[in-house]
Amino acid sequence: MNRTGQVPFGKRDRLIAELTEQIRSGRLARGEQLPGENQIAEKYQVSRGTVRSALSELQRQELIATRSGVGSFVTFDGITLDQTVGWATAFADSGFDISTELLGLELTTDAELTERFELDEFIAIRRLRRDPAVGPVSVETSVIPAIGELRELPEKGLLEGSITATLLSAGLVAGAGDQRIGTRALSARMAALLERPEGELFLQAVRTSVTADGQLVEQVTSLLDPNRFQFHLTFGRP
Repeated sequence: MNRTGQVPFGKRDRLIAELTEQIRSGRLARGEQLPGENQIAEKYQVSRGTVRSALSELQRQELIATRSGVGSFVTFDGITLDQTVGWATAFADSGFDISTELLGLELTTDAELTERFELDEFIAIRRLRRDPAVGPVSVETSVIPAIGELRELPEKGLLEGSITATLLSAGLVAGAGDQRIGTRALSARMAALLERPEGELFLQAVRTSVTADGQLVEQVTSLLDPNRFQFHLTFGRP
């Protein structure tokens, strides 16, 4: 430590911080190739070993990808999502310019959810997420129980335009849940909405959240552009 009691900021940490700032700010854009190790070492007056260590850390953070014999490329595109706060809030917090279009809000039935939760009817909320620079990036269908005041959603609409706020106002708070992730070929209808060829593979995530006593809060089925999204799970170390 130095005289102020702070841990000195080493060359490797400074290099990581500088490259991270360039990537997250967009100065180094997604798909752009980083300078070679020799160029980085010369520019920042560090050893090649320090450069390799810094690049390894950036790769661990999924900001870049390194191709053997080719170089390192930026993979970060600015979208970091925390689904626990709701999609709209997660997109807004990411600072990414994503618009949301409500496609439909209607009373529906679902045999699988009826069998699992002993509910007869549900409210289906369909929304499209669009990046103004590239077009639609995801479409989702949220299914929530048609109970109490929620049954009137098709007429009244969402509270503050938010599913999360609407569920909270109805006293439905997620205490547990599960998520399944796979791929799905786009149907003609989904392909038209997403402005993609029919049959193109998209990521499909199905997340079901329940209250502490096992009541349904929400089931969300999302189709996500695999070029824009990925799922990353972190496990604790023993």
